[in-house]
Amino acid sequence: MAIEWKKGAIDGVVVRKLKKWVDERGWLCELWRSDEAPAGVAPTMCYASITRPGVTRGPHEHVDQADWFCFVGPSNFLVVLWDNRPTSATYGHRMRFVVGEDDAAVVVVPAGVVHGYRNVGGKDGLVTNLPDRLFQGVGHKEPIDEIRHEDEADSPFDMDG
Repeated sequence: MAIEWKKGAIDGVVVRKLKKWVDERGWLCELWRSDEAPAGVAPTMCYASITRPGVTRGPHEHVDQADWFCFVGPSNFLVVLWDNRPTSATYGHRMRFVVGEDDAAVVVVPAGVVHGYRNVGGKDGLVTNLPDRLFQGVGHKEPIDEIRHEDEADSPFDMDG
């Protein structure tokens, strides 16, 4: 049975515009401020990744982890989120938007919200994430907290739908 996703905000998701402080040297952008974080959201690690043009990461979800994605450029990204939490007031909602070099933003994704992003710009794109769980736990000794829907043949999570 196909899920009929509704367009709309998702409970617990935060999309906050970022300001770039630009001068003749380049620019600076604050990616994390504890005074701007939702209650209970605090990073435990930070990583950066490069995604090639046209490449999609996800969709996947985490059981316990919340992500704090920073899209500041270079390049732009289509971000798609699906509320897959049956107890959520916004269960069944989907959000789609483009952020990055042309519209820098932080996207906070709570646990249980399926998420994916695709580089829709014409150059390699940088994404920084400050999740609230350590990847594979302390000392990389725990299972990865990830449900990879991109590996499912009949996944209801379609980046293009």
